[in-house]
This record gives sequence, structure tokens and C-alpha cells, in this order.
Amino acid sequence: SEAKPPKEETPKGISPIKAKKTPSPADAERRKLRPGSGGEKPPEEPPFTYQLKAVPLKFVKEMKDIVLKEAESVGSSAIFEVLISPSTAITSWMKDGSNIRESPKHRFIADGKDRKLHIIDVQLSDAGEYTCVLRLGNKEKTSTAKLIVEGNP
Repeated sequence: SEAKPPKEETPKGISPIKAKKTPSPADAERRKLRPGSGGEKPPEEPPFTYQLKAVPLKFVKEMKDIVLKEAESVGSSAIFEVLISPSTAITSWMKDGSNIRESPKHRFIADGKDRKLHIIDVQLSDAGEYTCVLRLGNKEKTSTAKLIVEGNP
């Protein structure tokens, strides 16, 4: 029975002294004044500092390849969709490395964080690599997927 470690031993890294700091009277006062703060954030910290942290620019949902069969797909539409963060970022679309302009052929749909490229009346020539470029300030991210139009055997 002596081989067992004593029960009082705390898990590594958690020293009971650090965890349960005896609050000084000033701390106790402050805690009374700020219910629910739990004292994690020092009240002296100006409220705006934590808002300056840059929101990470990212694709919450990346583009996916679209595979269409030529016979069925000609004249139908294809929609590439991404979910971005933050919603203030600017998206632009490219095909095979060149910018796509909005036209009766290509519709850009932006709804909050949801961004779509709608390719209307798909032809064989629309096959290729499509890229969504996400920009915010001086940051840039891209998401790429292919539109594959399979010809008939």
C-alpha cells in the first residue's frame, strides 16, 4: 500500500498555491464592484485594445469542384460557393488566372459571408479552373476549384 502516491498530490502544472491566490482586500473590493468578471481581465485594460486584433481572413467553406456531363449540362448553370470570414472582406473571381467580370454569363452573389459565382448557360468552353480571391486590407487568400465538363464518349 505504500507504493501509492499520496492523495494530496496535485496534477502536473496546477499548483494549488497559484490557483487559489489569497485575494488582497483591494481585489475583493474590485470583485464586488464587477460581478461576473471573475477577475480574468484586469479592469485597467482599456476596452478598445482587444478590438484591434485583426480578424483572421479565411474561407470558412472552400470552393468545390463541379463536374458536369456535357449532354446534360449545356444550357444549365453551375454555382461555385464559398463561405468567408469576415463578411467585410471583398471577393473577386477568376477563371484560369484572369479576372471575371459580372455579365449575363457570370453572376456574382454576395450575401453576408456567403459568396457565389453563378455561371449561366454552361458551355464546354466554361470548363477550367475558377478561383475566388478574398481580400481584406493588405491580406489576400484564395480558394480554387475546377469546373469539369465531361464530353460525351
